[in-house]
Formats: sequence, structure tokens, C-alpha cells
Amino acid sequence: LRIGRKGIGIRCEIGVAKFAAMHRSHPVEQAPGFDCRHISSGEEMERAIRHHIKFATNGGNIRSAITVFPQRMSKRDDFRIWSPQYFRYACYKLDDGTIFGDPGTLELTDIVVGLGWTPPEKKTMFDLLPIVVQAPREKPRFIDVSDLVLEVSITHPEYPFFEGLGLKWYALPAVSNMMFDVGGIEFPAAPFNGWYMGPEVAARNFGDSYRFNMLEPVAKGMGLDTSSLSTLWKDKALVELNVAVLYSFQEAKVTINDHHSAAEIGRA
Repeated sequence: LRIGRKGIGIRCEIGVAKFAAMHRSHPVEQAPGFDCRHISSGEEMERAIRHHIKFATNGGNIRSAITVFPQRMSKRDDFRIWSPQYFRYACYKLDDGTIFGDPGTLELTDIVVGLGWTPPEKKTMFDLLPIVVQAPREKPRFIDVSDLVLEVSITHPEYPFFEGLGLKWYALPAVSNMMFDVGGIEFPAAPFNGWYMGPEVAARNFGDSYRFNMLEPVAKGMGLDTSSLSTLWKDKALVELNVAVLYSFQEAKVTINDHHSAAEIGRA
């Protein structure tokens, strides 16, 4: 993408992601940028985002990319993406107080419902939230991405019980609510993506106690002694969660990196 000195900033933005959560190993200059600074409506934002998702997902062979929407002229006229990522799973607080789904999105789900989104009648742990975008002087707009998402079902090469856990995750990690600042020129909406490193899905999304909290179910499936933390059952379960995520993505031919390989590339 060539848009004057802002092009340098775009290359730097994607380059930073090399050492961040969404690790890349190909040269930064190969990461395309989609120049959408000319658009003027939420409908055009939707078309651009759908194009970004299709390009980046690429049938599982994930490609890094960034889409740049119009710069900030005044805060009242910002182009905004309310959603922190293109893809997030909903979370519901049931009548009995139980939290169902991804606890990390409880507040986001409440906001989206408040804006008018209707959850599916039969709720699951993995209901995709719509992307919420807003152009100046327009109401928030929902983008249904259920037809675009590529998801990976999580299984394990040695533990069949993993299939019964019903876990899955989306292939494309795309951050969509960060400000992009190029020498003081601000772009409130500049979503970008790379691809996953295994522990992002296994340790953070599945393993953390304030997210899906799957360490104990995995440990019990493995037959581990969970009566005391000193048995290190959490460590053992987390290793196998990582194995399952890497194995599943690789079997599905979806790009992913393990943290050891990423560290070696980072030191190169």
C-alpha cells in the first residue's frame, strides 16, 4: 500500500505484531494494507471488513493485513469499530447466575444486546457476536460474520475425551479497536491481523480461570490427581491443551505457530 508517509506507519504497525501475540515470520513488506480512507458510510465499512476477513483467512493459510479507515478529524466524527476483535464468542448470565460462554465478553455481549442484537434461541458456548461498526452521524451497524468465520474443532492425538469437551476456536485473530497513530495523525479504526501462537488459544482463551477455565476438565479427563496444586496437575493439563490446539490447527491446515519456534525466530 502506498499512501505517502502513512505507508511507513502501516508497515511499522504490522511489524510490531511480529513480537506481539499474533506472530508473523514473513517479511513485513509482504503484509498488505487496504486503504479505505475514502469511505463515508457504515455500509462501506462492512464491505471493507468482509473483504479483509476473506483475504486474511485465505482458506486457513492466514495472511497478515491491515485496513485503514478515515483519519480522525474530530472525535465526534470518528469511524469506529466497537468490537475488540473481528471474532468474539458471546457470554450470557443465566437466570440462576451461571456464566455461560466466554466470560471475557460478558460486558461486550450486554452492550451488543442493548444495541439490538438478538442472541440465538438455543445458546451455546460458542455463539459468534456480530462486529459492531459506526460511521459518523450513523447508528451502530451489525456485521454478521457467521458466513465468513473459519473455526477449528479441538481434538487431541492421544486423548479421545477432548472431542467430548466440544471446544473450538476461530482461525483469524484480528484486533479491531486500537488507535493507529502515524506521526500524530490518528486513525480510530484500523483493524489488523496476524495469526495465532498456540498459547494464545490454549493458555489464555481456554486455560485462564477468568475465561473458559478448562484446566480442571482436561486434568480430570487425563485422570490426574487434582486434590492438591502441588501435584502440578495444572501444568500437565496446560501442556496437553497446547498439544491439542497445535494438533487441531495443523490437522485443519490452519496457520499457527508454537511459542518455542516463535522465540527462535524472534532471536534471529
